[in-house]
Amino acid sequence: MPTGQEVSNKAVFGRFHDALNTRDAEIIAKTIDELVDPDVLFHTPVPMKMGGAEALKKVWEVLLRAFPDVHVAVEDMIAEGDKVVYRNTVTGTHQGEYRGLQPTGRTVTYNEIFIIRFDSGRIAEIWGVVDVLAQLRQLGAIPGEF
Repeated sequence: MPTGQEVSNKAVFGRFHDALNTRDAEIIAKTIDELVDPDVLFHTPVPMKMGGAEALKKVWEVLLRAFPDVHVAVEDMIAEGDKVVYRNTVTGTHQGEYRGLQPTGRTVTYNEIFIIRFDSGRIAEIWGVVDVLAQLRQLGAIPGEF
């Protein structure tokens, strides 16, 4: 039976996820301010020189500019103790510059797995594995079939 902490952490994650799928940068930024520790430790394949909640906001700015119709579907979610693990399928149409690539109009579908650690009801640490290879292949940046 889930603990109160696990139920609460899943609810916070649900609010975070719902905000992301609004595709509204202002709502996403406000939700990050509300739910994410300003000094969140962010371990993902993101080529940035910033950290904390500001890095997370920047990731979403970049994604929304490149894929304005981005959608994140949670396929699995597991909560235990102070962590929530979730597996996503991300879809979107490449309509803006992304990682140096000009818009291609191509649709992408790729997978992610994230682990989120909570502290005092806020997101305190994020580890992410993103299938960037599949993403870049679908955009034509890397040769090979998908």
